[in-house]
Amino acid sequence: MEIFRAPLLVREVPVDQTSSELDREWIVTNGLGGYASGTIAGLNTRRFHGWLIAALPAPHGRMMMLNQIEETLYIEDRAYQLTADNLSRATHTDTVSPFLKSFRLENGLPVFTYASDEFTLEKRLCMVHTQNTTYISYCLLRGDGVRLELRPAIDIRPHEGSVGGPRHEDYRFSAIEGGYELAVSSDLPPLRLAWVGDDTSFSLSIHQVTELRYRVEQSRGYDWQGNLWSPGWFCARLSTGQKASLVISTENWNHVNALTPEHAFAAEAERRRRLLRSAPEEARSGIAAELVLAADQFLISPVGRTADAVQAHSIGDEVRTVIAGYHWFTDWGRDTMISLEGLTIATGRTREAEYILRSFAKYIKDGLIPNMFPEGETSGLYNTADATLWFFHAIDRYIRATEDSETLEVLVPKLLDIIDWHQKGTHFGIGVDPSDGLLRQGAEGLQLTWMDAKVGDWVVTPRRGKAVEINALWHNALCVTAFWLETVGDKDRARELSGTAARVRQSFNERFWAPQLGYCYDVVDTEAGGDDPSLRPNQVLAISLPHAVLDEAKWEPVLKVLRERLLTPFGLRSLAPGEPDYKPRYDGDLLARDAAYHQGTVWGWLIGPFFDAWLRTWPDDLDTARGLLAGFDKEMSHAAIGTISEIFDAEPPYDPRGCIAQAWSVAEVLRCELELSRREKNAAAEPAVLTRGA
Repeated sequence: MEIFRAPLLVREVPVDQTSSELDREWIVTNGLGGYASGTIAGLNTRRFHGWLIAALPAPHGRMMMLNQIEETLYIEDRAYQLTADNLSRATHTDTVSPFLKSFRLENGLPVFTYASDEFTLEKRLCMVHTQNTTYISYCLLRGDGVRLELRPAIDIRPHEGSVGGPRHEDYRFSAIEGGYELAVSSDLPPLRLAWVGDDTSFSLSIHQVTELRYRVEQSRGYDWQGNLWSPGWFCARLSTGQKASLVISTENWNHVNALTPEHAFAAEAERRRRLLRSAPEEARSGIAAELVLAADQFLISPVGRTADAVQAHSIGDEVRTVIAGYHWFTDWGRDTMISLEGLTIATGRTREAEYILRSFAKYIKDGLIPNMFPEGETSGLYNTADATLWFFHAIDRYIRATEDSETLEVLVPKLLDIIDWHQKGTHFGIGVDPSDGLLRQGAEGLQLTWMDAKVGDWVVTPRRGKAVEINALWHNALCVTAFWLETVGDKDRARELSGTAARVRQSFNERFWAPQLGYCYDVVDTEAGGDDPSLRPNQVLAISLPHAVLDEAKWEPVLKVLRERLLTPFGLRSLAPGEPDYKPRYDGDLLARDAAYHQGTVWGWLIGPFFDAWLRTWPDDLDTARGLLAGFDKEMSHAAIGTISEIFDAEPPYDPRGCIAQAWSVAEVLRCELELSRREKNAAAEPAVLTRGA
């Protein structure tokens, strides 16, 4: 039997000591929703940047535990500042250390190299899977008589909390056998620190860091000037080949001491090797393999949902969900279902897909799955019209991949109940219009579709009425459920749902197609009356879903319009240029950003439905399909290294915006990359087959 040897995946990022190093970021996650993240330069430009953001049970949620580390290397009396800013100065500047020479990801994990004529120092980082523990390892590759000093700076707070600074009188820092503890309050675990090496020490020297500027938060209109507190500094004396490692954790000391730094890095390397081994062959190298590792960041075991975990464990299941995006999103039903195929099925993690589907099935309430779970809470919000319909699509992709009849048998009664609720009407005005069989939705003051920006009482794109993608999803849900009923022998109900789907299809093509425009209305029977002719990308789902609701004769004109007016190198614009509400850039304060969020801003995940629709319409046009994905490789070295952002500006240079790592962006690009690789492989093999048969 051939042993799979995972390749070393290296993404090297040139370092030029300019401000671009302050814009490029890295992130490492722990499978719980916790993370470590920062800029390549080492300057914290966001309130979310830190070395340990721990995922703690409700009511805490994710907590910033260690914000910044000032790193200084000394050779005799010469000091080399390794971080972008010196926390000891009275004023702080956005500077980049001249000693930062390279940054790369090795199998998705950051490696920093610092060097001068006298030394070369390498820094590596990993987190322990399903633990709130970060390891930072420093290895002197060249030099002698070197003293490395690290000064940690801390403001323990919710990761989205104010950066104003800690109450110093609440901090209790103490040395214990084998390490140090910083206690803040009785309801929070202490921050535990261990400094591991042959010649290491700690010097107590309390220091307050003031007037720190979080430049990204400032540009986004948030609390941006903060203070930190430092208990002192760690010191290590290194010779060539020697290492020192800082361990940062909220776990108990038994967990912390169970792994040496060397074992922790080796264990994470082996875990990542297994992820690649489990993935399809096409996903074990190149950009697809990098995306497999990026996908892993979003699959988590939610912390604190004890009742859910107990119920799942009682039947041999686990609770799994999907973090929609880092840094600030939690798990969202819609994002989870759209992402599920790319994150799990495309990566060979079908068991986790099953756990996710079963987990969400337990949350069904009055025909709806949750829209999202707020930070630090155990119950969800249900204000969504499309997440539940995406649930059907996710189940369909899972069943097609696994033929898991047992899970299907469990889910079908729940799906029929969902359909019944939609037919008779459920919350938020979601229900079938008996006059045409189309699904309508809308409630005052709520945003129920994926175009869900809201500022105060202002719903930016309410789209109340009969939305095009909602009805495409509704038709698809009816069709897949009818097929499943056939497989389980309920032919009468299957015929009933097939008839319902046929009526939806007829009504859809009568009501949504606008011949004078050459594409579909975005919403018909709007709240204000009439139909909305805005050119948006939502209609692509009427072609891309497995059971396309739009008549085939209309596919080509729709796709040509979308390609001409909405397609960019990183996805589709959410509104066409020239429309009255079109916004070319997503920046400024919250009001300005949300006003642009779905009014032109490019969404990476939409490349997936467009890719599917294109190949459904022109199945032999693999060159165009390859071009649709071509921009993402370069993008993975531009913003957050090794992953894909949530959104992009609507005009060149299409700057990345929003979350630095977004589940459905990564999932859809990976899914399309694998599908295209298979098609290209089959196309390349066809001439050879013909030749042999001649």
